[in-house]
Amino acid sequence: MPLRHPLLAGRATALPALFGLALLLTACGGGSDGAAVPPVATQPPPTGADPDGPPPQPEVPTAPLVACSALAGTVIAPARIGLPTQGATITTATAVGAGDAGNTLGDYCRVRGTIQPIDAQAPVIQFAVNLPQQWNRKLIHFGGGGFNGRLIDGTEPIRFGPIDKPAPLALGYVTFGDDGGHQSGSITDAQFAANDEALANYGGQALKKTHDVALQLVQAHYGRAPAHAYFLGTSTGGRDALAHIQRWPADYDGVIANEPALNYAGTRLSNLAVGRALYANGGAGWLNVAKTLLVQRTVLAACDKLDGAADGIVSNVESCRQLNTQILDSLRCSGGTDSGDGCLSDPQLASIRAIESPLEFTRYALANGTTRAGGYNILEGALVAGPFTTRDLGTRRTPGNPATSADANMYVTGDQWAKFFVTRNATFDSLTLDPLDPGAFTARVVEASAITDATDPDLRPFLARGGRLILLHGLGDEVISPNSTIDYYRRVVATVGQAAVDQGVRFYTVPGMGHGTGVFIPNWDSLAALENWVEGGLAPATGVAVDAVPATYGRTRPLCQFPAWPKYKGSGSLDAAVNYSCVTETVDPLACPNLPAVATVYKGGDFLGEELRLSLDPATLHYTLTLDASLQRPAGTQRTGTLLPLGACSYGSAENGATFVLGAGGVVQGGIATPSGNSFVPLIAFQNSFENSAAPATFNPVANIFNSAGVQYGAGGTASGYAGSTRVRNAGTFQSCQDPVTGGFMTYDADCTSTTKGYLVYNAGRNAFDMMSTSPTGSATTTGGTPSGSVIFGKVGATTVPLFLVRESGTRFGLRLQAVQQGVVAGAADGRYLMAGSDGTAHEATLAGSSLNLGGATGTLVADSPVLGVLQGSGTRAGHFIHSAGVLGFVAQGGSGAAFELGVRN
Repeated sequence: MPLRHPLLAGRATALPALFGLALLLTACGGGSDGAAVPPVATQPPPTGADPDGPPPQPEVPTAPLVACSALAGTVIAPARIGLPTQGATITTATAVGAGDAGNTLGDYCRVRGTIQPIDAQAPVIQFAVNLPQQWNRKLIHFGGGGFNGRLIDGTEPIRFGPIDKPAPLALGYVTFGDDGGHQSGSITDAQFAANDEALANYGGQALKKTHDVALQLVQAHYGRAPAHAYFLGTSTGGRDALAHIQRWPADYDGVIANEPALNYAGTRLSNLAVGRALYANGGAGWLNVAKTLLVQRTVLAACDKLDGAADGIVSNVESCRQLNTQILDSLRCSGGTDSGDGCLSDPQLASIRAIESPLEFTRYALANGTTRAGGYNILEGALVAGPFTTRDLGTRRTPGNPATSADANMYVTGDQWAKFFVTRNATFDSLTLDPLDPGAFTARVVEASAITDATDPDLRPFLARGGRLILLHGLGDEVISPNSTIDYYRRVVATVGQAAVDQGVRFYTVPGMGHGTGVFIPNWDSLAALENWVEGGLAPATGVAVDAVPATYGRTRPLCQFPAWPKYKGSGSLDAAVNYSCVTETVDPLACPNLPAVATVYKGGDFLGEELRLSLDPATLHYTLTLDASLQRPAGTQRTGTLLPLGACSYGSAENGATFVLGAGGVVQGGIATPSGNSFVPLIAFQNSFENSAAPATFNPVANIFNSAGVQYGAGGTASGYAGSTRVRNAGTFQSCQDPVTGGFMTYDADCTSTTKGYLVYNAGRNAFDMMSTSPTGSATTTGGTPSGSVIFGKVGATTVPLFLVRESGTRFGLRLQAVQQGVVAGAADGRYLMAGSDGTAHEATLAGSSLNLGGATGTLVADSPVLGVLQGSGTRAGHFIHSAGVLGFVAQGGSGAAFELGVRN
């Protein structure tokens, strides 16, 4: 049954009615001896509840027994507070009406007060308690943020909660909070920590003191104890939640700790490590916004699709982590020397590594034996620049002393911590403090860690009494490392056992979520989940989170329990949680099942009509591109380089930004540097191709009627799209047709008027067919004619994919992809493609049923339009697609962008 004690000794002018109604906790120490006051007991959570049963029924609302105004001026004696103080004073108690202007929280009593310190030089603790007129017999303690200093008044809504859910106070909860034991205009101001008592209050003691005062006010106002008590906190408030259940495990039935700053000293030491990397040697390692955005774009390009969905969210974080080396290598400036915003110098790469890497403490340990501070996932999707975060790396190479908002956000808080938590020297140069070896300050670092950190993994006292904990952390957090929370969770499992954790802890990690920022900000009803668990025995499972980011508002994802992450199932809307599964798999993103086992030569051509070979050594990824025929440069011209694995069978190259894709069935898409300038020409090549050296030649295996799509260059190198139909006959003759009205696709007709004709002759030396053009008006012939290019009959698996490389003259050349002119098979073209365009650009395309996304431009697809085998795409990038064996060609229909794009499914 509930413990009881007398209330509020020491009020100068006692209120008889108040004391007459107060049946409170029995005095049990407190005051100057620091003995803890036993908490007001709450009802234990039920056991053995039916998980499919109804949710717990709400309490009948409790009305106040004492008028709100009667609480004003109340003095609470030191003995009634479980930690040393000089007592507490209620400074104001104001009745707020439901109809008052601007009030959406219903009728309640707004109480404000102070808790006086032992040290006369220490600041007071300001607190707020809100007592609703219709109380549901539950209370919520809200945690703080940053270095605190601002009063948490308890009127806030649930953090990351449903947008339409009223604040807890409006729902009948008693709510309360404090300012962390000091007052400041900024949550990044740590000057208070120069005072021992103020620091102890910030480290957690203010929470206990405020809790004890709030409980006594509840008992005084309503004449009864709460049925259930909860703690909700985010960031520093998340640390507050964990600190409270670690130190005073009987005070709360359930807590929610969002993105908790639990490894507090480790976080600040990590901040200093980042600052030292950025600002050493005159700021050689500092990155401006352009370079930071370059890093972020490179990571997204490499890792976005590792979860199966190109949605701007890196969900498969651990697979992405395996690409760290390749990503950093691809970002390095030539020679490691800074040469502009398009690359990173060696010191700048070292800064990225400092942000990414954990700190491993080998010379000393922080509180609770902690020897590691997690790094930030900057190479797995965390953002420190751009529109999806409010934090960055600052605007200058040399930081201020003290650091300001012009400096890296991470360093600002580390600088304040070093100055006031550790050295107590406001002019200290924080860059001289080595996080791994603090030297003379080591003992003080450890002492500060013991005051502020919430890293005790032994939650058995809290869990044993039925306590429930929900942890949530964004994997893209740029302020508090999610990896420190992961480390802590694993230590809890190791300490209390997996069974106890399964019964009392839920840990959710959210891809794309930063520190209240990011490309995915989850909205879900964590309070309802906690209440159903505590009060009804209904343990939370996989939830559904609604994205609160304005640009993508309303899309949903499953809220996966660590270590699971949401993987796209491969079909359906990318914006619906139902199309994702929570999985724990971690694949090797560098593995490519399409990489040949031995050194291989691929045969193909590029958009300029150049015929070429690609030689690839799978052991070293060294490649050689050799031109076999070209109008632009001599035959035999070679380019060499080494492919850089980017994941999903994609590879960076030395070809002016061209990405190579190894497709299934032995097809390669890539690019070759242009004859001049700094762009690339898209190419496609095949591991196997049709050969015909027999006499007489026979083309029966490849003869067919095809749709043709490609690019044609005219005078001045102007590119235009090409569309039509082509027939290859058994004798090796061919005929191409274009619609006489539209100049585009048409059903093949031997009597077409807009036509070219010719025949093919196998060239064994080049493993290609020379293309000879004959009169468009005569009969088919296999003699005479004019050389006009070459043809490669690529084999993708068992499917023939002809490639016509046109080299008629310096003002008429290009490439034409062929696909059989027959009805579209539903779903055959579905998938994701890396498209390369005739304008030197590259982007992804996704086809799914009748839906289309071409480089972010959405539209719809209509099959067999205008002829069999062609997909007509609508939208801002309208045009026509042909597809064959995972190779996709797109001819644009007017508008901006590339005239022709080609891609391989990956």
